Amino acid sequence: MEIRRAMELDLPTLHRLLRQVLEVHHKGRPDLFRGGTEKYTDEELRALLCDETRPIFVAVQEGKVCGYAFCMFRCFPADNILTDIRTLYIDDLCVEENARGQGIGRALYAFVRSFAKEQGCYNLTLNVWACNESALRFYEACGLKPQKIGMETIL
Repeated sequence: MEIRRAMELDLPTLHRLLRQVLEVHHKGRPDLFRGGTEKYTDEELRALLCDETRPIFVAVQEGKVCGYAFCMFRCFPADNILTDIRTLYIDDLCVEENARGQGIGRALYAFVRSFAKEQGCYNLTLNVWACNESALRFYEACGLKPQKIGMETIL
């Protein structure tokens, strides 16, 4: 398996995988997430591919993209309360539905973790929706621990 930066030729697969993630969220929280829609337009994805502050990595197996990790660098210089650390935030990580359980997600996560270290990041963070129990278990198995917990009450 190869992990590399995403390219424009990957757009159709990125859209398909983004829809898979969206449907997981829609099924878990239809009150918050729309189903049957696109997270990004082609133009928005093209802009992200060129944005060095928001790297996108893809896992390629047998010539086909089978997973991705959308990331973004975060830092808070001159913030009143937060220290000035550099964080790599995983905005979205997905493995093709029929390829899950083969170590692709773990390989993507390990690659992103190494990339963050190489870039001088203090930490690697992400959010996971409580309704996505398989993702939560996956991230815990990768060694991630809760940093903060978002809570709600429906009114």
